Amino acid sequence: MRLLSWNIQWGRGMDGRVDLARIAATLRAIGDCDVICLQEVAVNFPGLHGSRGEDQVQELSRLLPEYQCVYAPATDVDDGAGRRSQFGNALLSRLPVGQVFRHLLPWPADAAVPSMQRVMLEAVITLPWGSLRINTTHLEYYSAAMRAAQIDAIRALHREACAHARRPRRGDGEEGGSFEVFPHPASAILCGDMNFPAHAAERRRLLEPFGDSTLPWQDTWDLARPGIAHAATAGVHAQTFVDSPQCFDFIFITADLAPRLRAHGIDAATTASDHQPVWIDLAAD
Repeated sequence: MRLLSWNIQWGRGMDGRVDLARIAATLRAIGDCDVICLQEVAVNFPGLHGSRGEDQVQELSRLLPEYQCVYAPATDVDDGAGRRSQFGNALLSRLPVGQVFRHLLPWPADAAVPSMQRVMLEAVITLPWGSLRINTTHLEYYSAAMRAAQIDAIRALHREACAHARRPRRGDGEEGGSFEVFPHPASAILCGDMNFPAHAAERRRLLEPFGDSTLPWQDTWDLARPGIAHAATAGVHAQTFVDSPQCFDFIFITADLAPRLRAHGIDAATTASDHQPVWIDLAAD
């Protein structure tokens, strides 16, 4: 299975143009992605630089028709004309999608910095060798305190999911009803634009053991290239939002998946966004 994560900056490339066809072409050039996780996907947001207010979920679905698209807006507001303006994360899958969760992450007040609501999109994906929870998110950029709260929430949600995975499925007549227990595996992937560099305390916190049977997270870069510093995924091309090129985009996997990891890749060449796509390959055995 190949999973790719990319902050597409609502399709706005380094040339200032919003071009979702260019995003799709880049994804196709990378090739053979089973699951694509995208951050900064907009619907009816003409205030974003270069946007005409397009429905980017609809456009991506049209450009990549072989994928099922699931969307989780973090920002969801009325545009003043009776329509919703939305901004969040999308997951596109060629594999069957089971239960989907949309987790709003903590947004503690901090008047000193700009900020926005953040969300983590979670979907259970079925593979020939089992099922996985795929989580994709985009953490706060301006506030370390907000990021810390969001990381603790992600850890709590993962611990909760692992506890649900241990829960036996009950044949108590709830099949087909709202209390039916659907597959919710402990094995999981967490990816996205974390807005912290690889050396940050936030990354260490995310990777901390849980002290119980909860599966810990591991960084796929470390597993694929032990002892080598993370390659940059943000600031690779000229821009102003980081002082120097940094790795902000990560793919973490639960420890049980580590033996399946075969590759970690980064497209450092594309200028279709201000971030670079990252991907991993997991083997079936």
